[in-house]
Amino acid sequence: MIDLRLLREDPDRVRASQRARGEDVALVDSLLSADERRRSSGVRFDELRAEQKALGKLIPKASGDEKAELLKKASQLAADVKAADAERDAAAADTQELLQRLGNLVHPDVPVGGEEDFVTLETHGTIRDFAAEGFEPKDHLELGQILGAIDVERGAKVSGSRFYFLTGVGALLELALVNAAMAQATAAGFTPMLTPALVRPQSMAGTGFLGQAAQDVYHLANDDLYLVGTSEVPLAAYHMDEILDAEKLPLRYAGFSPCFRREAGSHGKDTRGIFRVHQFDKVEMFSYVTPEDSQAEHQRLLEWEKQWLTSLELPYRVIDVASADLGASASRKFDCEAWIPTQGKYRELTSTSDCTEFQSRRLSIRVRDGKQVRPLATLNGTLCAAPRTIVAILENHQQADGSVRVPEVLRPYLGGREVLEPVAK
Repeated sequence: MIDLRLLREDPDRVRASQRARGEDVALVDSLLSADERRRSSGVRFDELRAEQKALGKLIPKASGDEKAELLKKASQLAADVKAADAERDAAAADTQELLQRLGNLVHPDVPVGGEEDFVTLETHGTIRDFAAEGFEPKDHLELGQILGAIDVERGAKVSGSRFYFLTGVGALLELALVNAAMAQATAAGFTPMLTPALVRPQSMAGTGFLGQAAQDVYHLANDDLYLVGTSEVPLAAYHMDEILDAEKLPLRYAGFSPCFRREAGSHGKDTRGIFRVHQFDKVEMFSYVTPEDSQAEHQRLLEWEKQWLTSLELPYRVIDVASADLGASASRKFDCEAWIPTQGKYRELTSTSDCTEFQSRRLSIRVRDGKQVRPLATLNGTLCAAPRTIVAILENHQQADGSVRVPEVLRPYLGGREVLEPVAK
C-alpha cells in the first residue's frame, strides 16, 4: 500500500498514477474522505477519553447531589466514548479497505498506456534465418514430440487442458535449467530457497495478488489456503511482521517452487504446447533493500536476467512495460522477451518489478536504520520460468533433422550432452 501521508500531501500525484493505470481515480477522493473521518474520529475519541478520566478523578471526592450529577454525566460519557470508539474503528476499517484497493504509484519514467504501449529499451542476439539455412523451423511441441520430451495429450487426459508431462530429455532439460539458474543466482550472492506452494490469505493479499490478479489464483476453500502463482509470494511474506537491521541489507533470495495459475481470460490464447499452462516450475529472485536503493537494485535484477538469457544464447529484447500493464504492486517493470521463431515475435520469458514500499507496508516489514524504523523496498525478478524457457531453447536451437543443440551453460547439468537427439520411433 502507499503512504497515507503522501496521499494527503500530494493527491494529484496519486490521481495521475491511477489514471495511468486505467484504474478508478474516484477511489483517491473516497480514500481521502475516509482518512479524514478516521483522523477526526480518533481526535474525538481521545478528547472524550481524556474528559472521562478527568471526571473519574472527581467522583470519589464528591458527595450528595454533586456526586449524583457527576455519575449521571459519567454514564453519558461512557456511552459517548463507546460510540466514538466504534466510529473510529469503522472509519479505520473503511480507510484500510480503500487503501488496499489502491495500486502502487507508477514511476514517472514508465510509458503511459496499455499492453502494446511498451518501449523497447534494447535488443540482443541474432535472429536465425531458417530460410537461408534451407529448412522450415518446427514449433516447440513438434520438436518436443520428436525428442520424446513433451506429452500434452496425456497431460490433458490426466489433468485437463493446459497441463503436460515433461518426459525423458524434457524432464532432464528442466532440471538442468533449474540447476544452472540456481548456480548463477548463488554465485551472485542470492540465498537459495525452496518455498511453500501454499500460503495463508494474509501472505497472498500482502503481496498484492488478491486484487486485480485474484481471478488467476487457486483457492483451497476448505483450508483457506492459496496456491502461489510465483515464489515471490512466500519470499515476500518470509519476513512478514519483522524489523530488519539496515546493516543486513540487501537481502537476496532465489526461490524455487511450483507455480499455479488459472489463466483466467486467456481462452484461445497460446493453446498449443506448453507456453501458457496452469502449473510450472520457476526460479525467482527476490530482494529486500532500502527505498533509496530500489531503482539501482531493479537494474541489477535486470542485468542478472540478461546474463541468464545471454548464457542460453537466445535472441531477446528488453521492454519498459506500460503503466496499465504493470500489476498492482509494481511501480516499474522490465520484461525480457525471447524471439520465438514459429510465432515470428518476441514473447515474455522473464520480468522484474520494483515494488518500492508497497508490499512491505502491507506485510509490516520494516528496517531499523539507527534510531529510525521505516518500511523497506521489495523487488522481484524471474530468472527461469521452465516451460517458456524450454520453448525458446527448442525453437531457437533446433537443427534440420529435429535435433536441438544444447547451450554450453547447460551441458554440465546434462552430463556433457551437446545435442538432444530425436528418439527412435
